[in-house]
Amino acid sequence: MTKLGEIGGSAVDAVLERVGRGVSRVQERKPLPYDLLESEDAYLVVFDAPGVEPTDVQVRFVDGEVQVRADRFRAFHEGFETRFPGRGLALSGRASLPPDAVVDAGGADATLTENGTLEVRIPKESDATDVPLAEDEEASDDEQEIEDGSDSDESDE
Repeated sequence: MTKLGEIGGSAVDAVLERVGRGVSRVQERKPLPYDLLESEDAYLVVFDAPGVEPTDVQVRFVDGEVQVRADRFRAFHEGFETRFPGRGLALSGRASLPPDAVVDAGGADATLTENGTLEVRIPKESDATDVPLAEDEEASDDEQEIEDGSDSDESDE
């Protein structure tokens, strides 16, 4: 019976390891969750990145999008062996800023907090100005006639 118990135990270990690796792969394919916040002078993108070290994070800003790649490692615990390796090790995510966002990507900074969030702050471009929309003269004349009460349809009656 001892032999049967050993075989059963090693079969369970093999199944747990395979399932754990599958869960890990699914987590690696799923993008990092994030929040996009906006203030008067900046955008703040907050990614969930638990277990990541600052040296293992890459943050890029490309075409209006914050792109993150993070690698994390499993810590060695003396006297223990991994039976269910369920945490993904290579994590990534991307967050698009609004299409009308004008930012200073060179002034961006990223901070990895103690609670496992990655905060990417991208300042808004301070030199940006709104461009006034020129009114269509024909539409403007029609609006003026309506305001004056001199709509051409009413005057024809």
